[in-house]
Amino acid sequence: MKILVTGSAGFIGFHLVNKLVNEAVEVVGIDNINDYYSPDLKFARLADAGISEKAENFNQKISSSKFSNYSFVRMNLEDREQINRLFKEEKFDVVCNLAAQAGVRYSIENPHAYINSNIVGFINILEASRHNNIQHLVYASSSSVYGNSKKMPLSVDDRVDNPISLYAATKKSNELMAYTYSHLYGIPTTGLRFFTVYGPWGRPDMAYFSFTKNILEATPIKVFNHGDLYRDFTYIDDIVDGIVKILSASVKRTVFSSSQEEYPTKEGEVVAPYKVYNIGNSAPVKLMDFIETIEKALDKEAIKEYHDMQPGDVYKTFADVSALENDFAYSPDTPLEKGIGEFVKWYTSYFK
Repeated sequence: MKILVTGSAGFIGFHLVNKLVNEAVEVVGIDNINDYYSPDLKFARLADAGISEKAENFNQKISSSKFSNYSFVRMNLEDREQINRLFKEEKFDVVCNLAAQAGVRYSIENPHAYINSNIVGFINILEASRHNNIQHLVYASSSSVYGNSKKMPLSVDDRVDNPISLYAATKKSNELMAYTYSHLYGIPTTGLRFFTVYGPWGRPDMAYFSFTKNILEATPIKVFNHGDLYRDFTYIDDIVDGIVKILSASVKRTVFSSSQEEYPTKEGEVVAPYKVYNIGNSAPVKLMDFIETIEKALDKEAIKEYHDMQPGDVYKTFADVSALENDFAYSPDTPLEKGIGEFVKWYTSYFK
């Protein structure tokens, strides 16, 4: 099997590639390595996977010096011509689209970046998948599509018509676009609504990253809504295990009909062109408890600076992952203390 992973220099993409290359599949990764956060961290992830500094050049395929079955191309999803060329030349079997402009708050300041990457980029992936007989397209959605829903746990059966950030609106748009392509062309698509993911090599814009940095530097951490927030923190290894199970499933291209909206599993074969799943830990943690766990791992108390709720933020996320458990035996089991411990170990080593 040959798999394309977009966003392969990103947090989840990097970990997914490292898992897949040990699964006897051929992997091609692409990423534009933008400056939403430090490109140095993205280049360091690539280097850890055997991709040299030559990744500074666009549209140039580089083979990993560490994994014989991994290669990387720096590329923009918005570059339709290059995306089409890549699909035609590489003849992928499966695509995992993790590339996106991330961040809820940043979308308020830079809306056009989200349209370019998350809408234009995604339609390019859909069109390339349509014209190159892709067997299965798995793509990143987000728990942000639920808006400020008070109903818990959040279920994929809930209505998601009220996004409270442009980022969330683009992710909901991706789900609708995927549904349309599954309906029209029989492309099997699976959307994954990620809940707060954390772990080594994580994104510096995530709260746990800045909490760790500020605690170590003895500078105040910003605690929004005075700490009265809940997140379904999910360790990266649990997330990646779930993605790999979905990518490894056998899927059947079929013409869409109302009776095929679900993914009935039959002796290891998944039959259906369209599905969306929650992928999280299904165990919300209060923000203050999360901060306390980091403090314990660092053996240092945080200086806390309390603030009101930020625009675009949601009060609580709590995933109902029963569908993923039933269909793919998904079972997140990393305790928060262990996950934070692994992150702190990586952080203190990386930043020395």
